[in-house]
Parts: sequence; structure tokens; C-alpha cells
Amino acid sequence: MSVDVRIDPGRIARLLRLRGGIVERRLAARTRRVADIARTLAPGSMPAYIDWHIEEGPRGLQGVVTCDHPATLYVLEGTRPHIIRPRRAKVLRFEVDGRVVYSSVVHHPGTRANNFLGRALRLGR
Repeated sequence: MSVDVRIDPGRIARLLRLRGGIVERRLAARTRRVADIARTLAPGSMPAYIDWHIEEGPRGLQGVVTCDHPATLYVLEGTRPHIIRPRRAKVLRFEVDGRVVYSSVVHHPGTRANNFLGRALRLGR
């Protein structure tokens, strides 16, 4: 008795890349894990703005983690010391140690970079 086995590499590659296939499920699990880690590392209200999805890229499927918070770029790259002045009002109003404070100018010391998305990617591997 003889057995003839033929392997079609193109067909196997297409089968692996199918939506809902094993490759997409594994990629989704890893991407979800990275997004969950990013949520634990993100400061303030940013965890609520972190989301993930799988999309078709130039070299196949790719997992994408996004943060749509308006201050994401400032947190990731940090800021230099700068002066803050009111735009529409005459003074700035904010709270310090539970007290309401008014000021016409604030000398912000800047912030250190916090690349929580990059750290999440390294930890999620």
C-alpha cells in the first residue's frame, strides 16, 4: 500500500491567515494582553482610553493598541518646563491640597517621559 501526500504551501498560508483562524486568535490574545498591561501602567484617566484591534497590514495581520486620550503624546514624550497663561479668562483656577487657588501665570516644571505603551509591549512578549 502506498500513500501520496501533497502539500500546497500557498493553501496552508491562506488557511493560516484566514479571519478567525488560529493565527488571528493567537494574535488577538497577545494584543489584548499588551493592552491590559498598558492599562495598568497608564497614568490618571488614560486607561479608559486604551483600546486594541486586529487589522490587515502590508505583511498580513497585525495587532494595534491605541490610546485616544488628548494628552497621550505629552505623557509618552514628556514636556519641558513652560509657562501657562489663561486664554479666555483673566486668571487660572485650580486646586492645590484641597484649596482653590487663583493665579494669572503658572510656571510648570515639565514632566518626565512615561512611555507606558513601549513598556507594555516589552512586558507583553
